Amino acid sequence: MADTSERIEQFRKMAEADPTNELGHFSLGRALLDSGDAAGAVGPLSRAIELNPNISKAYQLLAAALQKTGKRDEAVAQLTAGVKKADERGEVPPRNEMIATLKELGAPVPELKAAPSAPVAVGEGQILCKRCGKVAQKLERPPFRTPFGQKIFENTCASCWKEAIALGTKVINELRLPLADPQAQKVWDQHISEFLNLD
Repeated sequence: MADTSERIEQFRKMAEADPTNELGHFSLGRALLDSGDAAGAVGPLSRAIELNPNISKAYQLLAAALQKTGKRDEAVAQLTAGVKKADERGEVPPRNEMIATLKELGAPVPELKAAPSAPVAVGEGQILCKRCGKVAQKLERPPFRTPFGQKIFENTCASCWKEAIALGTKVINELRLPLADPQAQKVWDQHISEFLNLD
């Protein structure tokens, strides 16, 4: 697989070629943060949230980038927004991680839902989708015969899966992923998992 600088360039091309590609911006921001360029990560991660405010992980990474650049108050603002969003969507692990960071920073934790809201009624052939947060038509069957395929089937609506396939195709083409390579398959799975908010 490409080294870090090549991956960053590939993600940058993805984001520039399609400014509405939330996955491109998110991946670019994450790769820049991983490489130690926290300042460079701020823009792409902010854009990813602009395009899809439901990606809890983006708030967490953006806050980390802001912290590393000495922008504590902005980091707190992103963590606060991220906690509210994750809580609203019932995403407990990212919510708790962001709450822990807020506490480490000595910042107030936003008020969470007083009690779990009444379960959303999910009818026959429907699912509460983790990406869009809505009750929508479920997939007919898991897209792959793997644990990851089962996870997609249990958490993703048909409409969001269609969007994921379109973005997944871009990832394959733009990163030139040979899916016969297990390492390339992992890269694809990670992008799709993040896009569908399954992490």
